[in-house]
Amino acid sequence: MAFIDHIRRCNAHAPDDYVAWSIDDKVAGYVRHALRPVLAGYAGLFVDDDGLRLDPRHADPDARAAVLAETVARLHRAGIVHQIHGEQVSLLIDGRRVAALDRDALSVLGVENAGCHINGFVRKPDGIHYWIGRRSPTKRAHPGLLDNFVAGIIPDGLSASETVVKECGEEAGVPPALASQAKAAGTVSYAMATEPGMGGDGLNRHILYCFDLELPADFAPRPVDGEVADFTLLPVVEAAGIVESSQRFKFNCPLVIIDFLIRHALIAPSHPDYVALCRGLRRGFETNP
Repeated sequence: MAFIDHIRRCNAHAPDDYVAWSIDDKVAGYVRHALRPVLAGYAGLFVDDDGLRLDPRHADPDARAAVLAETVARLHRAGIVHQIHGEQVSLLIDGRRVAALDRDALSVLGVENAGCHINGFVRKPDGIHYWIGRRSPTKRAHPGLLDNFVAGIIPDGLSASETVVKECGEEAGVPPALASQAKAAGTVSYAMATEPGMGGDGLNRHILYCFDLELPADFAPRPVDGEVADFTLLPVVEAAGIVESSQRFKFNCPLVIIDFLIRHALIAPSHPDYVALCRGLRRGFETNP
């Protein structure tokens, strides 16, 4: 593996495999061509006249959320959505909430969604040390793989900053006063054809809000909710080496680490893939340019 290989992996998809669907004439998501007639057959939920779209009679976010909940229930009964998670995620178009959707249906409907990934790090005399989590071996998705310090999807009704505080407490026992010191550091994004175990056949369009949280040298994170098996503090160059030489991290975590390394000048402009890395960290389907 090389740094650039992780970016290529996260953007592995063929745009021609998908067709757009819309809400209020704005693209809301992308679905496999085989799913188009299925959705078009859901009378009262979708229409397919001059393009596949949510039935325009449902004109407010709560009504659309109800329509999508019924859609997901039908897709689940048909075996297209593998299971229903129960947690709702905002469906955003141009930064505006237009509906909400069960998180396990995001990739099937190709909806862009957002999560928060927190880089936990410590400054020591010999340089930056980086906290790494190891996912619980009992987690449904990507069990046992390495992960960023804290990460989680942004649920409907919470902001990115509120999600950071929530996830830091739940996953690593970080007190709210400390977690709130996390600094927003931009985003990375990707569009990836889904892999087995990612909710169903579709397109994973994800924005990761990156936060940097400098932690005291004497702070030791602890697993709280069972999502993380344990934490390890490594010199950041060792963490970078794991990324550069293996697939031991959950597939999207290397993007966050690569972004951290670039921002802290640990991947320098002299690196042969520097420009490609900077460009590749912010990719995906353009929906409503």
